[in-house]
Amino acid sequence: MPQSLHDFTAVLSPALHPVYARLLCAELQRRGFAPADILDGLPLNWQHLHESNQFMSFDQMRQLIERGVQLSQCPWLGLEVGLRTPASAHGTLGAAMIASKNLPSAMLLLQRYAGLRQNLANLQFELEPDFAAVLEEWVDLGPVREYLHCQLLGGLVQLLTAMTGQELPQQLRIEWPFDEPAWAHEYQRIAQHNSFGFSQLRVVLNSTLVNSPSLAADDEALQRLLRDCDLQLQRLQQGDTLAQRVRMQLQKTEGPMPTLQTMAAKENLTERTFMRHLQAEGTSFQQLLDEVRQERACWLLANTHNTVEDIAYALGYEDASNFSRTFKRWCGQTPKAYRQEHSS
Repeated sequence: MPQSLHDFTAVLSPALHPVYARLLCAELQRRGFAPADILDGLPLNWQHLHESNQFMSFDQMRQLIERGVQLSQCPWLGLEVGLRTPASAHGTLGAAMIASKNLPSAMLLLQRYAGLRQNLANLQFELEPDFAAVLEEWVDLGPVREYLHCQLLGGLVQLLTAMTGQELPQQLRIEWPFDEPAWAHEYQRIAQHNSFGFSQLRVVLNSTLVNSPSLAADDEALQRLLRDCDLQLQRLQQGDTLAQRVRMQLQKTEGPMPTLQTMAAKENLTERTFMRHLQAEGTSFQQLLDEVRQERACWLLANTHNTVEDIAYALGYEDASNFSRTFKRWCGQTPKAYRQEHSS
């Protein structure tokens, strides 16, 4: 169990576009599970998940993945989801990759604009002796590493197949950063040559694939798409709405939470105007503050041995009993009961 009260910044920060969670939910629905079964006890709302493009935290996605694997009893579920991922799921970035002239160009776009879809890892490239992509993880993916890598690679295979028209499994060699599982034969659906136990995910592409032109190469369309990618990335980094900017600021805060007065001043607004703008966006400062506090409280209870009193203090509560009452209102159970049920 992690012990730091500050480890939550990485796992609770915006990390992943919700389309990848929707794809997982769709696979579970295909297997006969109802939305209520999929999200039971999870800090997610079905309607919000399917209507909002607000990034999910890694911890939210982790909980959904663990629920999905538990329900499906399919340890290679990430592979199933990835191989069902259409190119359109990657939005403007996917369209730009398909419109680029060849595979190396597309992969460089994936590196440049990865932040449009996720903030968990970054791609690095090797050119010699073969073209290879290496995944540098920014967050410890822990028990869901296999799922996320399989979903990533499955989706990438679908995208590059649409781009080149080539059969990819015969032309890929993959080094996986976990021990060989009993279901390793399933991995042949992504690549015919798989090896396990490496420190990083590494995908090697043969020269025939690397030199294949894109079937839909279109420089004029590509330039339009890249302008859209730049604009989206700028909006994402700055926060498209006041509520998003406030939430991002709260999520980045490691010490005492900023007050309403502090946040209003940061936005160069009076307190009254600040509150009115948030109300027009369907929320309030207190609601955003409670959402971030709830996420942190749940993670700290499940992943640390810190006392309820320490957690209450870290979240800005001077009185642990007040925190406990608030937590029960959030989650329907006491902090102690939640820890007993969710701690690993």
